[in-house]
Amino acid sequence: MAELNTGDGGGKKGSKKVRSKKSNAKVDLTAMVDLAFLLITFFMLTTSLSKPQSMDLGLPDKDDKDEPQKDIKVDQRRTMTIIMGKDNKIKWFHGLLETPEPGGAPTNAEYGKNGIRKEILKRVVSIPQVTGDKKKGMIVIIKPSKKSTYRNLVDILDEMAICDVPTYAIVNDITPEEQKLVDEMNK
Repeated sequence: MAELNTGDGGGKKGSKKVRSKKSNAKVDLTAMVDLAFLLITFFMLTTSLSKPQSMDLGLPDKDDKDEPQKDIKVDQRRTMTIIMGKDNKIKWFHGLLETPEPGGAPTNAEYGKNGIRKEILKRVVSIPQVTGDKKKGMIVIIKPSKKSTYRNLVDILDEMAICDVPTYAIVNDITPEEQKLVDEMNK
């Protein structure tokens, strides 16, 4: 049994004053300890732990190898391609590389709000106006090179979430023309 002693209440030995002897006060703490453990157990069982935040990725279905793949035709006015190189370098273009859209020629950019985010936000607003259909938003094709880092890919995916880009894809197929752009960046 747990108890709390408060002292005997008497004076020093040998003091000349005579005090009446007080009985020791004892408080039983057993019930308080039981209550504390019950409360701890209750809160441990009823609280929900924070769940880790993760990004939703739409992965393609498994396709049969027997069926030939069909190319999907997409309006080049809706596409923006981001090529990632080493040392946090980015090159982007709007439309096709051979025939870029006006103001969308291959351009160097940086990560962050004054770099690639500014360009993405401009196009997220302008593309539905150009196409005339709010459902036809921007499509971003992300092409990491072999020398880009995982952190850079995560940064670009964060930019897609921040800018609320409706459709984006990570493609590891870099054309020879795009490889020339990568080689220019990596110099």
